[in-house]
Amino acid sequence: MGVTAEPPPHPRSVEQLREAAASCRGCDLWENATQTVFGEGPEGSKLMLVGEQPGDQEDLQGLPFVGPAGRLLDKALEEAGIDRRRVYLTNAVKHFRWTRRGKRRLHETPNAAQVRACRPWLDAEIAVVKPAIVVLMGATAAQAVMGPEFRVSKDRGRLLVSPLAVPVLATVHPSSILRATDAESREADLASLIADLRVAGAHA
Repeated sequence: MGVTAEPPPHPRSVEQLREAAASCRGCDLWENATQTVFGEGPEGSKLMLVGEQPGDQEDLQGLPFVGPAGRLLDKALEEAGIDRRRVYLTNAVKHFRWTRRGKRRLHETPNAAQVRACRPWLDAEIAVVKPAIVVLMGATAAQAVMGPEFRVSKDRGRLLVSPLAVPVLATVHPSSILRATDAESREADLASLIADLRVAGAHA
């Protein structure tokens, strides 16, 4: 009790937000997570990428996009001509939701209440970083911002007006490419992600 689940009213920096989020108890996910995984990247980044939530490696290391999906994203960014060091990376949900299968911790999609509880942190990150464009990767991130009826498959790859007062572009999450059933599908899906990132990069 007494631990805030809200960001400070007038955040001065990402570091201030990160410190505040470390003790967030806005939903139940903190109970089984190793730590809060906050956004990472330079303030003033023109391009912000938002995923769903941390994965197993992100939860352990405390950094976004450092696991297998992050490595695939690195490849896509490089192919798109975007320097990851100049991008701000974060997630719609800051704690890892998982279920145990033997010794493995398997990803579970955050529910609507968990996504809603974390939304003020994303809004605060945008207020501090002031990106020119926000890329929403995957359905959870896209629907967290654009509403539950939004479909990435219908509106991906183009600039959209958003409630954030910043243009957004929706695309797939890199993890969905890793789940492709064959190499041909994986290469086609990766090429589409790279094309979407090029569109975003041109407007950043």
